[in-house]
Amino acid sequence: MADANQKFVIVPHATPAKTGADLRVQDFAEIYAGFMDTAARDQASRCAQCGVPFCQSACPLENNIPDWLRLAAEGRPEEAWAQAEATSALPEICGRVCPQERLCDGACTLERSGWTTVTIGSVERWLGDMAFENGWVTPIRPRVERGQSVGIIGAGPAGLAAADRLRSAGYAVTVYDRHDRAGGLLTYGIPGFKLEKPVVMRRVDRLIEGGVTFRLGVEVGSHLPFDDLRAAHDAVLVATGVYQARRLTAPGCGSRGVIAALNYLIASNRKGFGDDVPPFDSGDLNAAGKRVVVIGGGDTAMDCVRTAIRQGATSVTCLYRRDRANMPGSAREVGNAEEEGVRFEWLAAPRAILGGAESVTGVRAARMALASQNSEGRWTVEEVDGGDFELPADLVIEALGFEPEDLPSLFETPDLAVTEWGTVRTARRTRATTLEGVFAAGDIVRGASLVVWAVRDGQDAAAEIDAWLKSRLPERAAA
Repeated sequence: MADANQKFVIVPHATPAKTGADLRVQDFAEIYAGFMDTAARDQASRCAQCGVPFCQSACPLENNIPDWLRLAAEGRPEEAWAQAEATSALPEICGRVCPQERLCDGACTLERSGWTTVTIGSVERWLGDMAFENGWVTPIRPRVERGQSVGIIGAGPAGLAAADRLRSAGYAVTVYDRHDRAGGLLTYGIPGFKLEKPVVMRRVDRLIEGGVTFRLGVEVGSHLPFDDLRAAHDAVLVATGVYQARRLTAPGCGSRGVIAALNYLIASNRKGFGDDVPPFDSGDLNAAGKRVVVIGGGDTAMDCVRTAIRQGATSVTCLYRRDRANMPGSAREVGNAEEEGVRFEWLAAPRAILGGAESVTGVRAARMALASQNSEGRWTVEEVDGGDFELPADLVIEALGFEPEDLPSLFETPDLAVTEWGTVRTARRTRATTLEGVFAAGDIVRGASLVVWAVRDGQDAAAEIDAWLKSRLPERAAA
């Protein structure tokens, strides 16, 4: 039988079909179609099966990418799925939301040698969706119940990944979250055009079916004392993420009509679920009929501008202080936004919000220029003399990034050490905090980052909690 792999010389690079901009802005459905079986196998067959898989080393999860591409190309998708889920608790989600151009695709040997990358993320998504459709995603059924419990604070990607691994190892797991649905930013932060919510909910449902308990609408600290939670479990994992928005400090930024990105995205996603959202219905968190300016250059800013287009904004402008080449957000998302009618003002920073306390009329901005690079290659910027200009706006969305909440105060645990940035301090190798039996993972440790890193951190933390609990078994028996 002919080799099904290394066909990059005869099979051209292709991506899944993308809905045209005129149609896709009419709803919040995912804009990329899934691969059909033949197309997925063809694209997987392009893998060079190189001896040093740079795609794997560039993946935070160190997924066995060449192995499952080979199996997929050979018509063995169920075996390929087994390889994919062995290293990732959320493969079909990462296949949708990872910035592959900065990770696996970007490191692909073919991409670097001029042959064009394998479409790794799209094949990963295809495998995951096929696995759910065909019943290959099996329920969690631990081989043994260990008689110990773990409490996880946060139902985002780090918490879900840790819950998957810990329940599979036989621990009783309870996940606590402030929201009324699990998923964290997967549910309430990322819009449906990138990640449809049933994709998240089926993962949550699998955990529930496997015995994981979710206590939703519970704010640890105010609703449930942290000490009570610790007393209820043998170990605790803090996976709260970072939700505190960085805010503008320019004059007028306290006006009605200047809103935080996450509040805006949560309201939009709640409406997608059919929830009653008064701030949306009142227009405070709704872009319909408004001139919108989004300030920021990350993926959250792209989520906001594309959401505003779908809500019926009359115009949407993204204001970013550096140029396109130095934008931290996904280049793919910038391209999608431009196709959908978003205007970008590069090298521009807000100087003041115009209007009054009860309404916004515009943004006064300053033109910027790249000045110098720091040791990490990040450009500083400086104002251009005489470069001020104004943008009309009825709604200004701050997408400036996120910072950790003050957990020692929120949890009333001053002994929980944090870094100078407010993230939870953990031991370098074990992810243990300064409180015995309390571990931390995800953005609350590393700062705002990618979903795939949260999954990796959650899985690693689960392994370390497992090792710690096993080490305490003789002590427990003696007691």
